[in-house]
Amino acid sequence: MSLYSTLEEAIDNAHEEYMANNPHLTEDDASVSQFNLQKYVMRDGSLMWQAEFFTDEGEEGECLPVLSGEAAQAIFDGDFDEVDLRQQWLAENTLHEWDEGDFQLELPPDSEEAESAAQEWDDDDTPPDHWV
Repeated sequence: MSLYSTLEEAIDNAHEEYMANNPHLTEDDASVSQFNLQKYVMRDGSLMWQAEFFTDEGEEGECLPVLSGEAAQAIFDGDFDEVDLRQQWLAENTLHEWDEGDFQLELPPDSEEAESAAQEWDDDDTPPDHWV
């Protein structure tokens, strides 16, 4: 699994990997039909990205299918707006690092974000002073 700190680096790497895995193709002949992407939140709070290109739609990889057809080809060709692509990402699909190399959709229970959410839950669950 290759993770990159910027979305552009992840896409560039996916492009290079696709071309390396298809040595019979030239840049002009390359035709992708699927673009997959995954966003990760590391334990230190940093964001990382992973991307993949596939020739055929429906191929499974390590990332989630995001775009297909002409849209996937446009990303492959470098014709995309990174801000727009980031805005299309669904937060509920982000993977959070629990342990080194172990990622899950939920926040780890000992993370600062999880502690903050738990504190808010506790605050909402506390009875008013006049009940005590």
